[in-house]
Amino acid sequence: MKTLSKAIAIASLVSASALTAQMAQAEVEVSASVAASNMYLWRGTDLGATALDTDADNEADLHGGTPAISGDLSVSMGGAYGGVWASSGDIAGGNEYDLYVGYGLEAGPVAIDASVWTYVYPSAASDTMFDLTEVVVSASVADASVTLYETVTGNSDDYRYVTLGYGAGDFSATVGLSMSDDESDEYTHVDLGYAYSENLSFTFSQVVDQKLDGSVDDSLKTVVTLSLPIK
Repeated sequence: MKTLSKAIAIASLVSASALTAQMAQAEVEVSASVAASNMYLWRGTDLGATALDTDADNEADLHGGTPAISGDLSVSMGGAYGGVWASSGDIAGGNEYDLYVGYGLEAGPVAIDASVWTYVYPSAASDTMFDLTEVVVSASVADASVTLYETVTGNSDDYRYVTLGYGAGDFSATVGLSMSDDESDEYTHVDLGYAYSENLSFTFSQVVDQKLDGSVDDSLKTVVTLSLPIK
């Protein structure tokens, strides 16, 4: 992809000597999985929602329920990793596949990870916002984490997204903040998750604040996801 070389160049900011030494002693691991969800929930929004009609205030009534099928294939060696993730379920962009490379470090309860993601929508026009690249940096201490998503290429280079997360056993909570020069893209959502088992999970997502009222669907969204590893 046109942005993959940039992604690799950014990821190489990690110390080459340290990476080479660690990889020489590590084994290559390959993992894959598939998942099915009742909707494609992305940063507090349902990407499968469609407009049914408009009300007296000219606001569209949205209808969700478009299921999503996704799959992931990743290769890791030491702290370095890379792979591809693909999904259906996005009404506006069509089928999607994402390429990613990254590196993570752990020291006791502290973990730091940096990666680059390129999002590709083959059926979308080349001049749309759907082909873009983000740098993702995260840090965690025990069960608490913070993650920054910074857009580096694409038509939405003024956009960034931040999450604050906390997990306790099978339960998790995430606060997501979408920030942009475009006020319609600024909102805050809260996700509560519950892992019923290793394969079945539930997410309840609610937009709790938005810069422009009505620009983001603020209905409560319930997502059920069944995932299966491929061995």
